[in-house]
Amino acid sequence: MRARVLLTALLAGLATSVAASAETLVKIGVLNDRSGVYADISGEGSVVAARMAVEDFRPKAHDLAVEIVSGDHQNKPAVGAALARTWYDREGVDAIFDVPTSSVALAVHQVTRERNKVFVDSGAGTADLTGPQCSPNTVHWTFDTVALANGTGGAMVKRGGDTWFFVTADYAFGEAVQRDTTALILRQGGKVVGAVKTPFPASDFAPSLRQAQGSGAKVIGLANAGGDTIGAVREAARLKVTEGGQALAGLLIFSSDIHALTPKVAQGLVLTEPFYWDLNDATRSFSDRFARQFGGRKPTAAQAGVYAGVLHYLKAVAALRMTSDGARVVATMKEIPTDDPLFGKGTIRPDGRKIHDMYLFEVKKPAESKGEWDLYRVLATIPGTEAFRPLDQGGCPLVAKPEKAAQAAGARP
Repeated sequence: MRARVLLTALLAGLATSVAASAETLVKIGVLNDRSGVYADISGEGSVVAARMAVEDFRPKAHDLAVEIVSGDHQNKPAVGAALARTWYDREGVDAIFDVPTSSVALAVHQVTRERNKVFVDSGAGTADLTGPQCSPNTVHWTFDTVALANGTGGAMVKRGGDTWFFVTADYAFGEAVQRDTTALILRQGGKVVGAVKTPFPASDFAPSLRQAQGSGAKVIGLANAGGDTIGAVREAARLKVTEGGQALAGLLIFSSDIHALTPKVAQGLVLTEPFYWDLNDATRSFSDRFARQFGGRKPTAAQAGVYAGVLHYLKAVAALRMTSDGARVVATMKEIPTDDPLFGKGTIRPDGRKIHDMYLFEVKKPAESKGEWDLYRVLATIPGTEAFRPLDQGGCPLVAKPEKAAQAAGARP
């Protein structure tokens, strides 16, 4: 009898071990700024969003076991690249998410391709991730500099803001957003009368803004983000820039920035975002859950992108039942239509660009705001096909030119 009990226990333990080993192990790294100018945009909030995505996906129901790790890239490309190599080579990380700061994102993007892993970026803006430097291992989820230019830049020019002066953060994102917004301004018959670069991060915006005021430009474009944008907007208010007749255009602003500034300081500011917590019932429901787990704070677009990106990545992994071939996982992510409560239905193009609607917002006046996170009113919905760069204009080597595709087809036996 005792032998039978022992045998039964042994078989049960063996069965449990076999079942556990049948699970596909997935290790996700959330890499971002956890202590600097972009910490509020991403930081620990992105880790919370990733955990929520794993919880909602219910990995055990798909025979997956998911682990999440996080790290601080300190807004330094060398630090980000080194951490990515360590995660991939020594710690078994299969995919990296978030990564604000375009220069860091481009570095992680390259390491990911070398290691044939997966990179889903929701925090960086440079459109080069899906342009000349595109990779079969990268998906760019939330926004990019072209969409920001088409949204905010296009709106300001249509409103009569046809002369611009840029205050630009001196790194990859600032340069890219100034470049892409300048191209749009010129296409629409406008003119850029000047620009000044500021250190990243910057502490004193007064000299740059005084130069912008002296230029006589109708619009001062802030080609920066996070703490830099907050600092620039506050200084612009102190210098009474808008009272002098010039408009201020924030080319990358998150709801956390406006919350920090308050509508009293930021009222009337026009901006473009792909997500806002109060868009619909689904975004409100998610944001309320998020706030309960993150000290009452509503999610930013970057954090929402982490949630949606992790959810879609896990769908692809579950379909393949493997994580080892990153390019194959990304190819599967492109094959499966995207569908989540925050961005709705969409697609991932061959160049890695995630396509979804963008929204043009205006910051409410204090009298219009009904609470500390009631910040925006919607001016327009910009369809994804209009917001993002056309597939054939980015210079991505993964996108076959029509003539080359025809030649390849004709060469087949």
